[in-house]
Amino acid sequence: MANKKKEVIIVHSAVYETEYTNKYRNRVNWEEPNFNHIYSFIPGTIIDVFIKTGEKVKKGDTLLILEAMKMHNNVEMPFDGKIVKINVKAGDKIPKKFLMIEIKPI
Repeated sequence: MANKKKEVIIVHSAVYETEYTNKYRNRVNWEEPNFNHIYSFIPGTIIDVFIKTGEKVKKGDTLLILEAMKMHNNVEMPFDGKIVKINVKAGDKIPKKFLMIEIKPI
């Protein structure tokens, strides 16, 4: 009981006291996304990588193909930029939210 934090809420001069639930305390905190990182949106296998480190790529260019549930998904460049680091290669099996590519806008 010592861990429970109490909050006081005042509504129209009425004072209410409440406690955080375990579900609230154990939630995953939101982090602002880094738009210079491309993560896998689903677990799967890398079929092919079409880019190299240091290469300049235009918005809409296909970076790689990720196969998931027997479907080939083209991962495209979200904006004009330069490839900083590639963390996958053809044949890699990757989980969801895996950092595949690091990019830098130009």
